[in-house]
Amino acid sequence: MSGAGGALVSVLTPLPVDRAYDYLAPPGMALPAGAFVEVEVGPNRVIGCVWGPAEGDAAPEKLKPVLRALDLPPAPAPFRDFLARASDYTLTPLGAMLRLATRAPDLDREPPMRSYWRAGPPPERLTPARKRVLEALAEAGVAMSAAELSAFAGVSGSVVKGLAEAGALVEERRPGARPFAPLRLEGAPALSPAQGAAAVALAEAAQARAFRPFLLNGVTGSGKTEVYLEAVAACLEAGRQALILLPEIALTAAFIARVEARFGARPAEWHSGVTGAERRRVWVGAARGEARLVVGARSALFLPFADPGLIVVDEEHDGSYKQEDGALYNARDMAVLRASLSCATVVLASATPSLETWANAAAGKYARLDLPERFGAAEPPAMRLIDIREEGPPPGRWIAPPLARAVAQRIVAGEQALLFLNRRGYAPQTLCRACGHVFDCPHCDARMVEHRYRARLLCHQCGHEAPIPKACPSCGREDRLAAIGPGVERLAEEAAALFPQARIAVLSSDIAASALRAEIERIARGGADLVIGTQIVAKGHDFPLLTLVGVIDADLGLKGGDLRAAERTFQLVSQVAGRAGRREKPGLALVQTAAPEHAVMRALVSGDAEGFLEALAAERLAAGAPPFGRMAGVILSGRDEAQVFAAANALARADAPLRAAGAELFGPAPAPIARIRGRSRVRLLVKAPKGAPLQAALREWRASVRIPSAVRLAIDIDPQSFL
Repeated sequence: MSGAGGALVSVLTPLPVDRAYDYLAPPGMALPAGAFVEVEVGPNRVIGCVWGPAEGDAAPEKLKPVLRALDLPPAPAPFRDFLARASDYTLTPLGAMLRLATRAPDLDREPPMRSYWRAGPPPERLTPARKRVLEALAEAGVAMSAAELSAFAGVSGSVVKGLAEAGALVEERRPGARPFAPLRLEGAPALSPAQGAAAVALAEAAQARAFRPFLLNGVTGSGKTEVYLEAVAACLEAGRQALILLPEIALTAAFIARVEARFGARPAEWHSGVTGAERRRVWVGAARGEARLVVGARSALFLPFADPGLIVVDEEHDGSYKQEDGALYNARDMAVLRASLSCATVVLASATPSLETWANAAAGKYARLDLPERFGAAEPPAMRLIDIREEGPPPGRWIAPPLARAVAQRIVAGEQALLFLNRRGYAPQTLCRACGHVFDCPHCDARMVEHRYRARLLCHQCGHEAPIPKACPSCGREDRLAAIGPGVERLAEEAAALFPQARIAVLSSDIAASALRAEIERIARGGADLVIGTQIVAKGHDFPLLTLVGVIDADLGLKGGDLRAAERTFQLVSQVAGRAGRREKPGLALVQTAAPEHAVMRALVSGDAEGFLEALAAERLAAGAPPFGRMAGVILSGRDEAQVFAAANALARADAPLRAAGAELFGPAPAPIARIRGRSRVRLLVKAPKGAPLQAALREWRASVRIPSAVRLAIDIDPQSFL
């Protein structure tokens, strides 16, 4: 179909719309499916993607023209299929999925001109440093920038400049970002027999150009990283691209160093700490197939890779892989989907697998590879419980005497200890002992958390903050304000009093990412005797001197009735305990609890992770709960609480499409956190059998009720949080 201007094409724009719209291509311009273009939407110019043939539902003379085609590689068909399938599964508008896939700045602009250098005639004087530069160019096989060349050859910039002045380097000027350094594929490290067998299985799969999902289940310190890096090498050798997802940006620096040591060059990075120019470079490099290996956060899954052959989801159980706002998706599940559509291998690696992944492996959907022992001479840490009902700390203190003695022993021996408490700040709440006033967030149904280091009260829901007052705003008393409960700052204060000679480091997400990485590196070098941290310390760090872990409040995560409370507590305590004893000296984990008889505590002490997961699976199966049933969380929010409840009640009365699909609807009820940022929140929960057509039923249900524009509706398929 064509008009006076040219062919009609259907263009998807990165806006919250569920369909592509027709545009008129300029005469003679070929726009294949997947081509990136610039189009007008209202008064704005946006990047769009040609989605296919025109829909033909508008007269050609009324269509807007495509303004121009962008000099970007077309989005491959498997990638477009991935966005469509992810949109369908998560009930996210298709345009919003494209937005996730184009979140790099200046994609619509030409890159600046850059200077690159290639080898010219040999210089008259060839020093060892000059020789290294020419050898580096020969090894790379591509022209390089001066900075890259000096770094790759290990010489100063003056050496490169001297070669250029001597005519031994020839300058090339061309648009585009600096090229990606070549990766060295040989040089595999020595592996244990179990590691070797797992590496061979993954490497064979990575070269097969077929969808192969794996659970790589290895105890902490077993060398899972070395195993899947061999699969990366095999994937790259086959000419395809590899992606490694990490749960925390704080892990990136140490992990990048390990990858660089294995492959001789830095991989491409994709996370919030990367500059805008570098994000554009990585996006375009992934699309052109030039970025062979990318390490990134969950959003890296939406890069338009030309030919992805391997996706690794490290610490696959981690809750950070769930996107909790905007497009609600779980990167672990989306990684499996993307691998299946790209005929790629996906590796889900963890010492404490999620029940979903464990069940898929048990059912034969995923191949399972086990690393049951730590690498080398290291042994898993011994795990012991401290019953704080019998041996608890004195009032107003949180470190029990047995744990305090163990910490003191480690400090005297020149070893490191770690105290874990999953609470940021100084104290979770502040109240006036004279009148009972509690400091609540004015915008949320949440307490203001005292952060004494910053002298601020902070809401962890919306970020609202205020100075710590000197007097109670209710009764005016200045001497009756009290901090209730401990956070890591208060724990550090107690530790400083107990161990005055110790060098104490506090790790939490309150620290800026760059400072946090530097602090982690300092601790790994022995720069602290006692580490106090939140869950960020549980995520893959390797502290060679650390031999003792103390868990201050192991019961904290079991409170609140969350479906996954037991599973998450087991994972978190196991992971943080796994930081201890990762070298020759044995490790010990002491877990303070008031419920030593709880199934989680018994499993931690016995080390029987399989038995724990089997029992948990039996409970979920009997209840029809995930992964043996399906759930969707529905949150309505708005400024007017009555209006939000009215909309929720209207949805509850219109549940016929859900019942027809075999689903049950629970609610409406106030959400556990009933107000965030001044918006009242009402929750409904949908529960359905495993094979129920849940998404189709939810679409019909949502469309059957007119929701006021002032009320926001969010549907979360497979919710991880019930707040």
